[in-house]
Amino acid sequence: MSFDVDVRKRLGGHLIEARFVAPAGLTLLSGPSGAGKTSVLNMMAGLLRPDEGHVTIAGDMLFDAAKAIDRPAYRRRLGYVFQDGRLFPHLRVRANLLYGYRLALPEDRWMSLEEVVVFLGIEHLLIRWPHSLSGGEAQRVAIGRALLSGARALLMDEPLASIDPARRNEIIDVILRIRDELGLPIVYVTHNPAEADRLATHRVEISPSFL
Repeated sequence: MSFDVDVRKRLGGHLIEARFVAPAGLTLLSGPSGAGKTSVLNMMAGLLRPDEGHVTIAGDMLFDAAKAIDRPAYRRRLGYVFQDGRLFPHLRVRANLLYGYRLALPEDRWMSLEEVVVFLGIEHLLIRWPHSLSGGEAQRVAIGRALLSGARALLMDEPLASIDPARRNEIIDVILRIRDELGLPIVYVTHNPAEADRLATHRVEISPSFL
């Protein structure tokens, strides 16, 4: 399963553009701050509409400006893991996980709650509130919610940036297992060179442009 991305978006005085094929594995979007890496993820996810171009996954067209195709974000089957987790504060961990599960169409679900809990080692967190979780625990739950949403690929925007360095390797190990054991394609943004070297199987350079 692979992405075919060719997008352009004008934001203010900048032109954000990316053109790449992301095969199985973890594709790192690299480039200086302000180059538009997060914007590229948002265009893939359906949170930001490109001015031109297309986004496909495994031949399934998610966006095509020329053909006026723009599938809603919740129907793209892309799990998005943000830097801050973005768990629902009014829901316990179990309910946060099930929120993702209930978003998925029955035929798109490929992991059960029990399987995700075991895979991520989060059974002891199920009755906890998000505010009581450490950064690493919150990211495990956010990853679990993404997997339960029927995701066929993950988009990850600096998911380790807010995690204590002592716990960072634990989440890196989780991401490696998703990449290697589950075989889920991942498109990833980080500014940490060591993190990038350990995780990336492919790299795409995003360069800033000015109008």
